[in-house]
Amino acid sequence: MITPVCVIHGGAGTILRTKISAAQEAAYLSALTQILRAAQKCLLQGGSALDTVELAVSLLEDCELFNAGKGSVYTAAGTHEMDAAVMDGSQLAAGAVAGVSTLRNPVKAARLVMEKSPHVLLAGSGAEAFASKHGAETAAPDYFHTDFRYQQWLQARQQNRVMLDHQARPIDEDRKMGTVGAVALDQHGNLAAATSTGGMTNKLAGRIGDTPIPGAGCYADNRTAALSATGTGEAFIRSVALHDISARMRYLNETLTVAASQVVMHSLPAVQGSGGIIGVSATGEICLSFNSEGMYRGLVRGASAPEVAIYRDN
Repeated sequence: MITPVCVIHGGAGTILRTKISAAQEAAYLSALTQILRAAQKCLLQGGSALDTVELAVSLLEDCELFNAGKGSVYTAAGTHEMDAAVMDGSQLAAGAVAGVSTLRNPVKAARLVMEKSPHVLLAGSGAEAFASKHGAETAAPDYFHTDFRYQQWLQARQQNRVMLDHQARPIDEDRKMGTVGAVALDQHGNLAAATSTGGMTNKLAGRIGDTPIPGAGCYADNRTAALSATGTGEAFIRSVALHDISARMRYLNETLTVAASQVVMHSLPAVQGSGGIIGVSATGEICLSFNSEGMYRGLVRGASAPEVAIYRDN
């Protein structure tokens, strides 16, 4: 039996101790810990890696601290447009949704696309209709409203800019990345990954980032690793960052840590990319690599206590 592992993230950015209160820090750490405990329970009871990452990301979507699902940011049109993806490393199977506005848990819809359709990616109203037909829970627009996100959008409109977003005030307003994700290795040696996001504050309606694109924002291959990204989506797309990590592991025999470091610290900055990646390899190697000041992150291995962190020096 393989020792199961789950790693999660809640986004990366300029996360400084001077910009976060003790209460805010405690809230993030508590949320990450509780979600990891739920994922751990799933894995220890024999749950699959795919079930585990779907569970973890759906819980992150339900928590308004994070820019996904309930906590999603506003577009320039004053709406919510969310993206999500899942990938099963045992089959290289993937499913994704993009630009959805009525699905309570986009990650669950992404799995439905993977398992119930012949396609990988569905967008907009077509994705919503498909997911709803197959039992996905929908929500009215006001479900996704939070006062903080609304005020954030008003500020962005006033300043006439698009903001890479993360969850709340501790993030530098000019350097925020908001995405959530999970990767897992189960007892049977299978890998899976899931990623979900509300996108960028005041983004153009219809903008799609890296999250729903396999190899860019979400990737899993039993031969190498399961990976989830957060950061400047366009840079992750242009560099096909996660597939690059997997390819370096396969063709150069690099470890997950070495491959991820090369991409995060060198390849991404070369195309003005900032952010981070979480990963777990087929051998159980864990990676939490980021080129920003911090990343909301955590991991759990076997029956050990969850470990959570925010800042670079944790």
